[in-house]
Amino acid sequence: MAVWIQAQQLQGDALRQMQALYGQHFPIEVRHYLSQWIESQPWDSIDMDNPQEGAKATQLLEGLIQELQKKAEHQVGEDGFLLKIKLGHYATQLQNTYERCPMELVRCIRHILYHEQRLVREATDSPSQVSSPADALSQKHLQINQTFEELRLVTQDTENQLKKLQQTQEYFIIQYQESLRLQAQFTQLSQLTPQERMAREPTLQQKKASLEAWLHREAQTLQQYRVELAEKHQQTLALLRKQQTIILDDELIQWKRRQQLAGNGGPPEGPLDGLQAWCEKLAEIICQNRQQVRRAEHLCQQLPIPGPIEEMLAELNSTITDIISALVTSTFIIEKQPPQVLKTQTKFAATVRLLVGGKLNVHMNPPQVKATIISEQQAKALLKNESTRKYVTPVSSPPPPYCMWQGRRVTLAEKAASTKGRNKPSV
Repeated sequence: MAVWIQAQQLQGDALRQMQALYGQHFPIEVRHYLSQWIESQPWDSIDMDNPQEGAKATQLLEGLIQELQKKAEHQVGEDGFLLKIKLGHYATQLQNTYERCPMELVRCIRHILYHEQRLVREATDSPSQVSSPADALSQKHLQINQTFEELRLVTQDTENQLKKLQQTQEYFIIQYQESLRLQAQFTQLSQLTPQERMAREPTLQQKKASLEAWLHREAQTLQQYRVELAEKHQQTLALLRKQQTIILDDELIQWKRRQQLAGNGGPPEGPLDGLQAWCEKLAEIICQNRQQVRRAEHLCQQLPIPGPIEEMLAELNSTITDIISALVTSTFIIEKQPPQVLKTQTKFAATVRLLVGGKLNVHMNPPQVKATIISEQQAKALLKNESTRKYVTPVSSPPPPYCMWQGRRVTLAEKAASTKGRNKPSV
């Protein structure tokens, strides 16, 4: 887990100590927007007492400035305008401050990272002095929420990159149309007199050669932008899959186990609101990334450039489909189980719930739900009827369906008829 993601969860005095680490010497905004890059650099490998290490420090300073400038260029739209100006200002400020003493930048960042790690470690270790299952569970849930914050940040970053790619491609298309106009002018030169042709042809030839060279370079740049965006989506989907595995294969399975124990006289399994909130966050982030991949596909179709991007986008689509399919199928659960002993002429209720139904607007087009009752005598589906469903709208969840059933005694003749397929006994 990234240190900066954990540092943002600090509270009280620890948060104030963390904020005091930053100032004009190193703005906290730079730490926020370049958190991954900063934490991936070898700051500790530089010997502060060795003057020959100054070259490495200079490279780190130049890399920091370049990353800031790149981040500023990716800010587009009305909301990104002020941020673009601010990041550009910070790049100039850090350049002027540490250009003659890059080792001081290394010292500054090492100091910041050391104290951030200390504050995070103290905040993490302090409640676990007396370890308990509740403490471990709280830490696990905190980690899940931190991962969601990380997913939100990387999804916003790819959104900004996609907008930058779109703007670059639009300008490329305008310049390509200009090259077609120049080509048309070349065709018209044959209709001019030799003197006029000789006067205009060199200028047009120079413009055409310059524009074609620019188009060639920009096409390579566009292809690079597309591949970088696809690679970032691959990283995001890998983190999404890992987060989804923790929620569905761990947290949801534990809830189902508690539900089984509650049916055998154990304590209540607890509410589903927390799990539903996580599942809805997963669905929201998955849909955002799916929309981004589709927009990237549209840009590629609008301006085809030979390269590996088509295969990468196809793989991304397949991965997203697998992730969202697993999410939908795994979050359709039985919230309220029917009684274990069914009595004839007695009504009972069962409730099913789709934990991502709110994000998928299931209530707009209710799905058809079927249920099968299995008797003790036969381990086959003897009774299979469509249920009559009635939607109940809770306060913080999408409308889950529940069904009312009434059992009656099934005669031997009905059983025999059902096995031969001539009749379907009702429940």
